Amino acid sequence: MARVTFVFGILLVALGLIGFWGTGSIHYTALIPTWFGLALVAGGLLAISPSEGRRKLFMHINVTVGLIGLIGAVVEALRGYGHARSLGEDPDYIALAAKLTMAGLLLIYVNLCVRSFIKARKSRQE
Repeated sequence: MARVTFVFGILLVALGLIGFWGTGSIHYTALIPTWFGLALVAGGLLAISPSEGRRKLFMHINVTVGLIGLIGAVVEALRGYGHARSLGEDPDYIALAAKLTMAGLLLIYVNLCVRSFIKARKSRQE
């Protein structure tokens, strides 16, 4: 799972940079996925360890970072959409797409981590 974490981190970094450059490098909040991605890249690198305890610790930290990012992205997507609609305006579709993409990537990542944790626990019990 450490390599999967690293891949999802790279995808989030790319999403943030594309969003930032796509908005004309004006909106620094478009870089939020980049920071979550960098945290996952670092955590993924730290989780590549022969020590089972260290690997477990960093993978649990990584999935927590992913879950926080998922919740934040969903909340911000809903908040931004609702706020724009309450003003009678169209939402910023680029920002909305970036938030939903971040949420989708992190949903897949958290799901993969949880399945891996369940599989590891079942294999230890046998």
